[in-house]
Amino acid sequence: MKGLLLVVLLIGIAAACVQAQLLVQPGDKIAITGDSITQQKIYSVMIEDYMLACTPQLNVSVMQFGWSGEQSSGFAARMENDLLPYHPNIVTTCYGMNDGWYMAYQPVIGETYQSWMTQIVSRLHDEQIRAVVGSPGAVDSYYAFSGDQAMAAIYNDTLAHLRDIAGTVATDNGMAFANVHDRMMATMVKAKAVLGQSYPVAGLDGIHPSANGHLVMAYAFLKSMGFDGNIGTITINMRGVPTATAGHRVVSSATGMVKIESTRYPFCFYGDATSPDGDRSILPYVPFNTDLNRLTLKVKNLWTTKALVTWGTASKQFTRADLENGINLAAEFLDNPFSAPFQQLSDAASYKQNFETWAIQYMISQFRTLRAEVPNDPEVDAAANLIRDKLMAREAALQEWVRAEVVPVTMLSI
Repeated sequence: MKGLLLVVLLIGIAAACVQAQLLVQPGDKIAITGDSITQQKIYSVMIEDYMLACTPQLNVSVMQFGWSGEQSSGFAARMENDLLPYHPNIVTTCYGMNDGWYMAYQPVIGETYQSWMTQIVSRLHDEQIRAVVGSPGAVDSYYAFSGDQAMAAIYNDTLAHLRDIAGTVATDNGMAFANVHDRMMATMVKAKAVLGQSYPVAGLDGIHPSANGHLVMAYAFLKSMGFDGNIGTITINMRGVPTATAGHRVVSSATGMVKIESTRYPFCFYGDATSPDGDRSILPYVPFNTDLNRLTLKVKNLWTTKALVTWGTASKQFTRADLENGINLAAEFLDNPFSAPFQQLSDAASYKQNFETWAIQYMISQFRTLRAEVPNDPEVDAAANLIRDKLMAREAALQEWVRAEVVPVTMLSI
């Protein structure tokens, strides 16, 4: 058990946004594919964290398939061997950064990218696999191309063309589209306007974001999957009994205090207000908490004009109107007692995804070469299949280990 304190002492709710129908179904296996930005295993870990902690009722599993330096053509060449035997229900793609050839847009760039992305998404369609076709992200307007801001603008234009193509491919195949590029561009403009042009949103090399930029990417993918962001609602009635929605259970209560056991976490954030190495610095410029992360506290029949809410070790004062409408605990208390168990989950997911990268790149993907050198050999096929089965059994065990990190959290009264 992890302890935390939720106390209301006597002395705005985040509005839900319109969401698409939820793409993810209970028990789904989700594969995250892409180039070196995906292989950084930051936004992919964030997505896995969200799936397991914020929506544990879905009971999904997530596997990382990123490959450094890859273009869409590279993934198209390996998806039969690397991806399809995993039997995913959903595949997210994030290609285009390398497909733009790091130059001004030319029609041949778009034609090549569209051809390979169509091949990928059509193959997924044939296998009845749901896809989330992600656009490429963005390069940093200050750091990309060794600080050549004019070239950075030119390449972001190239990436915008590839964004449009990715969207077309998604639409033509009836798949979801994650507009990573526009979300990163808009967030970058807002963040740099406040934190300065030297605040990196797409990394110090201008291409590979730190945790801040990856949170923006995770947001784009999770939004495109149709998550409504409702983590739960806790209602304290000063003249009645407290209630809680699914994932949160009222254990006991006293005047102004409540003890609740939660099996559904809010998403948690780390770092300081200006560091790109944490994701807190980007929060004011991307509506993650508003759209995807609402753990709401409501207080009814409060007989004073204000109340002090204490959650964990932090306290904040709110008006009666705010509390009646509901406050988003996840946004108001960034340091909260879910923070430590959520970090443990992230560490476990990162360890698992590191294993997946090794298993795919250094073992499973090499079967293509093995079978090309020794074709139509039943013993070679059997040996390769045995190795794959052993690696996937290890991966499945790690999945369960990571899932077990989401332990019930008890909100304790004093």
